[in-house]
Amino acid sequence: MKHQQSSLYLDMQQYQLHLRRLFPMQHGIAPVLMLHGAIENGRIFYSQSGKGLGCYLADNGFMVYCADFAGRGLSKPHVSQGFAQSQQQMITQDIPALIEHVYQQHQQPVIVIAHSWGGVVTAASLARFPALNAKVAAKVCFGSKRVISVQSLERKLKINLIWNTLAPWLSKKYGYFPARKWRFGADDEPQQFLQDTVRWIAGAAFTDLTDQFDYGHSSKTTEWPPVWHFAAQNDRLLGHPQDVKAFIAETAPQARFTLLAKANGYKQDYDHISMLTHPAAVADHFAELRDWLLQLRTE
Repeated sequence: MKHQQSSLYLDMQQYQLHLRRLFPMQHGIAPVLMLHGAIENGRIFYSQSGKGLGCYLADNGFMVYCADFAGRGLSKPHVSQGFAQSQQQMITQDIPALIEHVYQQHQQPVIVIAHSWGGVVTAASLARFPALNAKVAAKVCFGSKRVISVQSLERKLKINLIWNTLAPWLSKKYGYFPARKWRFGADDEPQQFLQDTVRWIAGAAFTDLTDQFDYGHSSKTTEWPPVWHFAAQNDRLLGHPQDVKAFIAETAPQARFTLLAKANGYKQDYDHISMLTHPAAVADHFAELRDWLLQLRTE
């Protein structure tokens, strides 16, 4: 590895957000904040052995922060300890605080990279607080969709049965969604957060479920930073290319879109997870993203 790893905790009074710092050995180029999706944590971006997009960017000179959202990963307390959080709290409190913290540490705009649902809540946060965009150098999303429009057997099993029915039932039973115990995902979820996602995934308007703030309308007047969305050829449900395109259309229509497919010159037909974890990604789109981020700094 060409970087060092350490942890810090951002105090949010009633809870703490864990950030894994991946810093290059030499002088850093630019700060990067990485935000994970549902039923996962910041480890989707890094490993202690140096694998993952976060480690790759740190090895290439970027100052990387991989966040664990409240109640997940190494954030304290964990959701299994009685911690509760809504989606609105994530949008209005955690994401602004994370961006502000990284910005203040380096006094320069932050590159925000998100996976899956992390891209949705990040877009909502930037649409709700337009001033935040001045502190964001670029926004990059992997497999981010707000609505799942695909109708398939996989959807009936994973979304209709598990996410919409079984997960809420388990959440009432345990007080949170124990996704790890039931092997549905890499981390657990707060009950209210889970319930909040269900309506958006089903196609409800892009408005806040707590106070009805209209994220869709605000998106149209938001001065977005450069935005790049990646979708994967074999992502047939959780970030289907057509749903990624629909999310782009309702948030930042000018965004760049890339489909990770062999037909487009990539080494693999990636899927929702392998787009961030496959060894081939390093020489494939990881390198492409690195070059784009470096180019942005010279423009």
